[in-house]
Amino acid sequence: MSVNDHYADGSGDDRRNPRGRKFQSSPAPKPPRRSRHSRNQLVIFLNFCLTAGLFVLLAVGAILYWGKSEFERPGPLTKEATYVVPRSTGVSSIASGLESEGIVSDAQVFEYGVRLSGAGGQLKAGEYAFPAGASMRQVMEKLKSGESIMHAVTIPEGWTVYRAYERIANADFLTGDMPGEVPEGTLKPDTYLVQRGTTRKEVVRQMKGAQDQLVEEIWEGREPDLPIKDIGQFITLASIVERETGIAGERPHVASVFINRLKKGMRLDSDPTFLYGVYGGEGKPSGQPVSQSDKDSETPYNTYKIRGLPPGPIANPGRAALEAVAHPLETDDLFFVADGTGGHVFASSLKEHNNNVAKYRALQRQRNAEEEAASGG
Repeated sequence: MSVNDHYADGSGDDRRNPRGRKFQSSPAPKPPRRSRHSRNQLVIFLNFCLTAGLFVLLAVGAILYWGKSEFERPGPLTKEATYVVPRSTGVSSIASGLESEGIVSDAQVFEYGVRLSGAGGQLKAGEYAFPAGASMRQVMEKLKSGESIMHAVTIPEGWTVYRAYERIANADFLTGDMPGEVPEGTLKPDTYLVQRGTTRKEVVRQMKGAQDQLVEEIWEGREPDLPIKDIGQFITLASIVERETGIAGERPHVASVFINRLKKGMRLDSDPTFLYGVYGGEGKPSGQPVSQSDKDSETPYNTYKIRGLPPGPIANPGRAALEAVAHPLETDDLFFVADGTGGHVFASSLKEHNNNVAKYRALQRQRNAEEEAASGG
């Protein structure tokens, strides 16, 4: 039987080698079985989460790196600019305002940067100046520092409450309505530094509180033999001294004259008092001469008519005038008159005083004549 016949009958697997032995066929290798762990759905899910988390971390890191770079790089300002942070304003509103004014380039980046820095509750109200190119971090640090622009409200010594209120009302960096008018003499003349947006009522409150404290302090240390009944009379006399001379060194001397006159029961004969009685806190119109009718006016403030002190202050006295009344110079002088150079000359007798007045009037006539000659009159 041929080999082909052998295969044809289905016995191909019974082939023999040349020595007559049968060939043994090897079974086909089976594919490796997958482990149970690899087939577990939880493991598959965890692998996915790990991969996704890694991508998220990378994305967050990239965003934070970009945000930090934006927060610290130079800002869009090309020149110095100012911005007002109102009171009780949140970080979001501040950020939006800064972006709208072109101070920061991105409100969200600024807001997140501030919050991540832990400064969300540390930004202070006020008006701030930012230099050209200020970064968001520099802007944040400025707002944290509270180093805002301060505006000055100056009330000179000898101003009345009316004039002080007029200045406060016209200060455009202040807000709110004026309070009711406080009594004359109760505002401390000084320069007050305030932030934009401070209320006018707050400024008046500061001035009044400062004057109350100052007056109490000086009144407590006054000389014991002053002919003054109470603190109200003390302020009144100090306001008269304030209005009589603008030279600080003269005030104790001027105060001594009024103290001596009070002790003797003499009238004070002070021009500023009758002018206050006629024109009040608004004062005499500029350029209008003092008339005899002004001097003869029947008001409780005319110390040419009344004895003793007027019913209240005629201005807001400063520290020097208050100190001068509390510690007047020891003199016998009862009179003084202008010396023509900005100061005054003092006298203890009426005769000496009249001579001083005559000299002053002669000097005034000479000056008037010189002025007429110079003007070609």
